[in-house]
Amino acid sequence: MKIQINGKHIDVGTALTEHVEKHLNASVGKYSEQPIDANVTFSKENHEFVCDISVHLSTGLNAQAKGRAGDIYDSFEGAVNRLETQLRRYKRRLKDHYKDRKDPIEALGVPSYVLASGADADEPETLQPIIIAEMETKVQTLSVGEAVMQMELSGAEVLVFRNTTHGGVNVVHTREDGNIGWIDPRNIK
Repeated sequence: MKIQINGKHIDVGTALTEHVEKHLNASVGKYSEQPIDANVTFSKENHEFVCDISVHLSTGLNAQAKGRAGDIYDSFEGAVNRLETQLRRYKRRLKDHYKDRKDPIEALGVPSYVLASGADADEPETLQPIIIAEMETKVQTLSVGEAVMQMELSGAEVLVFRNTTHGGVNVVHTREDGNIGWIDPRNIK
Protein backbone atom coordinates (compact mmCIF):
# COMPACT_ATOMS: atom_id res chain seq x y z
CA MET A 1 0.00 0.00 0.00
CA LYS A 2 1.28 3.44 -0.93
CA ILE A 3 1.04 5.79 2.06
CA GLN A 4 1.38 9.56 1.76
CA ILE A 5 2.05 11.35 5.05
CA ASN A 6 1.63 15.11 5.26
CA GLY A 7 1.82 17.73 7.97
CA LYS A 8 -0.03 21.04 7.90
CA HIS A 9 2.38 23.48 9.53
CA ILE A 10 3.94 20.49 11.33
CA ASP A 11 7.23 18.77 10.57
CA VAL A 12 6.55 15.04 10.29
CA GLY A 13 9.81 13.34 11.21
CA THR A 14 11.12 9.94 10.19
CA ALA A 15 10.17 8.28 13.50
CA LEU A 16 6.51 9.27 13.11
CA THR A 17 6.56 8.32 9.42
CA GLU A 18 7.90 4.84 10.20
CA HIS A 19 5.37 4.43 13.04
CA VAL A 20 2.47 5.42 10.74
CA GLU A 21 3.58 3.13 7.90
CA LYS A 22 4.09 0.12 10.17
CA HIS A 23 0.82 0.43 12.11
CA LEU A 24 -1.39 1.52 9.21
CA ASN A 25 -0.22 -1.35 6.99
CA ALA A 26 -0.88 -3.84 9.80
CA SER A 27 -4.27 -2.39 10.74
CA VAL A 28 -5.70 -2.04 7.24
CA GLY A 29 -4.14 -5.31 6.08
CA LYS A 30 -6.21 -7.24 8.64
CA TYR A 31 -9.48 -6.16 7.04
CA SER A 32 -8.75 -5.43 3.40
CA GLU A 33 -6.80 -7.80 1.19
CA GLN A 34 -5.46 -5.18 -1.22
CA PRO A 35 -5.64 -1.58 -0.03
CA ILE A 36 -4.46 0.69 -2.82
CA ASP A 37 -3.29 3.83 -1.08
CA ALA A 38 -3.68 5.93 2.03
CA ASN A 39 -3.31 9.59 2.88
CA VAL A 40 -2.46 10.60 6.46
CA THR A 41 -2.51 14.29 7.37
CA PHE A 42 -1.43 15.74 10.70
CA SER A 43 -2.39 19.23 11.80
CA LYS A 44 -2.67 21.21 15.01
CA GLU A 45 -5.85 22.90 16.22
CA ASN A 46 -5.38 24.96 19.36
CA HIS A 47 -3.78 22.61 21.90
CA GLU A 48 -4.65 19.33 20.11
CA PHE A 49 -3.07 17.39 17.30
CA VAL A 50 -5.48 16.16 14.62
CA CYS A 51 -4.83 13.12 12.43
CA ASP A 52 -6.97 12.54 9.31
CA ILE A 53 -6.65 9.16 7.59
CA SER A 54 -8.19 8.35 4.22
CA VAL A 55 -7.73 4.86 2.75
CA HIS A 56 -8.69 3.92 -0.81
CA LEU A 57 -9.62 0.23 -0.90
CA SER A 58 -9.33 -2.13 -3.87
CA THR A 59 -13.13 -2.49 -3.88
CA GLY A 60 -13.38 1.15 -4.97
CA LEU A 61 -14.63 2.36 -1.61
CA ASN A 62 -12.90 4.90 0.63
CA ALA A 63 -12.64 4.76 4.42
CA GLN A 64 -11.91 7.87 6.48
CA ALA A 65 -11.23 8.44 10.16
CA LYS A 66 -10.10 11.31 12.36
CA GLY A 67 -8.35 11.32 15.73
CA ARG A 68 -7.65 14.14 18.19
CA ALA A 69 -5.30 14.14 21.17
CA GLY A 70 -2.73 16.21 23.02
CA ASP A 71 0.05 13.98 21.65
CA ILE A 72 0.59 13.48 17.92
CA TYR A 73 1.08 9.70 18.31
CA ASP A 74 -2.13 9.43 20.35
CA SER A 75 -4.05 11.32 17.65
CA PHE A 76 -2.82 8.78 15.07
CA GLU A 77 -3.72 5.85 17.34
CA GLY A 78 -7.24 7.26 17.83
CA ALA A 79 -7.73 7.63 14.08
CA VAL A 80 -6.41 4.10 13.39
CA ASN A 81 -8.72 2.66 16.06
CA ARG A 82 -11.73 4.36 14.44
CA LEU A 83 -10.62 3.15 11.01
CA GLU A 84 -10.25 -0.42 12.30
CA THR A 85 -13.72 -0.25 13.84
CA GLN A 86 -15.22 0.82 10.51
CA LEU A 87 -13.35 -1.82 8.52
CA ARG A 88 -14.14 -4.57 11.04
CA ARG A 89 -17.83 -3.64 10.86
CA TYR A 90 -17.84 -4.00 7.08
CA LYS A 91 -15.20 -6.73 6.66
CA ARG A 92 -17.55 -9.38 5.27
CA ARG A 93 -19.27 -6.92 2.94
CA LEU A 94 -15.93 -5.51 1.75
CA LYS A 95 -14.64 -8.98 0.88
CA ASP A 96 -17.91 -9.94 -0.85
CA HIS A 97 -18.12 -6.59 -2.64
CA TYR A 98 -17.04 -7.88 -6.05
CA LYS A 99 -18.98 -11.16 -6.01
CA ASP A 100 -22.21 -9.60 -7.31
CA ARG A 101 -20.37 -7.12 -9.55
CA LYS A 102 -19.13 -7.90 -13.01
CA ASP A 103 -17.18 -4.62 -13.29
CA PRO A 104 -15.36 -2.45 -10.74
CA ILE A 105 -17.11 0.62 -9.36
CA GLU A 106 -17.54 3.27 -12.04
CA ALA A 107 -17.03 6.88 -11.00
CA LEU A 108 -18.07 9.75 -13.22
CA GLY A 109 -16.45 13.16 -12.95
CA VAL A 110 -19.25 15.70 -12.69
CA PRO A 111 -19.04 19.46 -12.23
CA SER A 112 -19.66 20.88 -8.77
CA TYR A 113 -19.78 24.49 -7.73
CA VAL A 114 -19.25 26.60 -4.63
CA LEU A 115 -21.86 29.33 -4.37
CA ALA A 116 -21.57 32.63 -2.52
CA SER A 117 -23.67 32.53 0.64
CA GLY A 118 -25.27 35.92 0.10
CA ALA A 119 -25.36 36.56 3.85
CA ASP A 120 -23.15 39.64 3.53
CA ALA A 121 -25.00 41.16 0.59
CA ASP A 122 -28.08 43.33 0.57
CA GLU A 123 -31.21 42.30 -1.29
CA PRO A 124 -30.05 40.38 -4.41
CA GLU A 125 -30.96 41.80 -7.80
CA THR A 126 -31.55 38.34 -9.21
CA LEU A 127 -32.20 34.87 -7.86
CA GLN A 128 -29.26 33.48 -9.84
CA PRO A 129 -26.51 32.37 -7.41
CA ILE A 130 -22.98 33.70 -7.71
CA ILE A 131 -20.48 30.93 -8.46
CA ILE A 132 -17.18 31.49 -6.64
CA ALA A 133 -15.47 28.16 -7.43
CA GLU A 134 -15.87 25.35 -9.95
CA MET A 135 -14.43 21.86 -9.54
CA GLU A 136 -15.01 18.20 -10.38
CA THR A 137 -16.63 15.69 -8.03
CA LYS A 138 -16.69 11.93 -8.46
CA VAL A 139 -20.14 10.32 -8.45
CA GLN A 140 -19.90 6.55 -8.10
CA THR A 141 -22.29 3.98 -9.53
CA LEU A 142 -23.39 1.93 -6.50
CA SER A 143 -26.25 -0.12 -5.16
CA VAL A 144 -28.17 1.45 -2.28
CA GLY A 145 -26.48 -0.88 0.22
CA GLU A 146 -23.04 -0.02 -1.15
CA ALA A 147 -23.89 3.70 -0.99
CA VAL A 148 -24.88 3.42 2.68
CA MET A 149 -21.67 1.52 3.41
CA GLN A 150 -19.59 4.12 1.52
CA MET A 151 -21.31 6.99 3.35
CA GLU A 152 -20.65 5.41 6.75
CA LEU A 153 -17.05 4.47 5.89
CA SER A 154 -16.27 8.00 4.75
CA GLY A 155 -18.01 9.59 7.73
CA ALA A 156 -20.14 11.76 5.44
CA GLU A 157 -23.65 12.95 6.27
CA VAL A 158 -24.78 12.79 2.62
CA LEU A 159 -23.75 10.77 -0.42
CA VAL A 160 -24.88 11.33 -4.01
CA PHE A 161 -24.56 8.28 -6.27
CA ARG A 162 -25.85 6.69 -9.48
CA ASN A 163 -28.09 3.73 -8.70
CA THR A 164 -26.89 0.51 -10.36
CA THR A 165 -30.49 -0.64 -10.80
CA HIS A 166 -31.67 2.17 -13.08
CA GLY A 167 -28.72 4.55 -13.58
CA GLY A 168 -30.55 7.50 -12.01
CA VAL A 169 -29.06 9.87 -9.47
CA ASN A 170 -29.94 8.99 -5.85
CA VAL A 171 -29.03 10.37 -2.43
CA VAL A 172 -28.56 8.66 0.92
CA HIS A 173 -28.28 10.77 4.05
CA THR A 174 -28.15 10.48 7.82
CA ARG A 175 -31.43 11.56 9.39
CA GLU A 176 -31.74 13.44 12.69
CA ASP A 177 -33.27 10.32 14.30
CA GLY A 178 -30.10 8.32 13.44
CA ASN A 179 -31.65 6.32 10.61
CA ILE A 180 -30.58 6.49 6.98
CA GLY A 181 -32.73 8.32 4.43
CA TRP A 182 -32.79 7.37 0.74
CA ILE A 183 -33.97 9.78 -1.95
CA ASP A 184 -34.86 8.21 -5.31
CA PRO A 185 -36.45 10.81 -7.64
CA ARG A 186 -37.14 8.13 -10.25
CA ASN A 187 -39.88 6.66 -8.05
CA ILE A 188 -42.08 9.75 -8.41
CA LYS A 189 -45.52 8.66 -9.58
